[in-house]
Amino acid sequence: MLNGALVGLRAVESTDLPKLLAWRNRPEFRRFFRENRELSTTQQESWFNTVVMHDSSVRMFSIVELTTGRLLGACGLCSINWTDRNADLSIYIGADDLYIDNTFAPDAARTLIKYGFEELGLHRIWAEIYSIDEPKQKLFATLGLALDGRHRETHWAEGRWVDSLFYGILNQVPK
Repeated sequence: MLNGALVGLRAVESTDLPKLLAWRNRPEFRRFFRENRELSTTQQESWFNTVVMHDSSVRMFSIVELTTGRLLGACGLCSINWTDRNADLSIYIGADDLYIDNTFAPDAARTLIKYGFEELGLHRIWAEIYSIDEPKQKLFATLGLALDGRHRETHWAEGRWVDSLFYGILNQVPK
């Protein structure tokens, strides 16, 4: 397990899947995800069996509270490009209907970024979010991710076109 100050990042277990699916399917969360349709149990299990367990370009974790072991959400580094040493950061807190909070999400994200740079040897960690996702915009600002760019009107949400925002952070550790 990777330990932050308040959270641990541990392997996703099959017993986590029902809660993760319920949180993933919450309409108020789903509006922020690239895959914005409701997912079935079969699709969730397929994701777990093919992506989480066997895809070398993905490192997914369950976020748990260190003091209680309570499942809080999920995060990961996806689309890892081992040649160019970069990855897409993914995170959400499902417990207590938080999505992104000021306590658990920053700790989990810092822990994940540290893992990406120090353990995986990544050079760059990036994320694509939508312009309606203000909680992640605030989170990324506190973590030092820079707004690298914007693609206009890429996603239909809430009855209108919204932009994709691309954030990134570089590993500043001397090599």
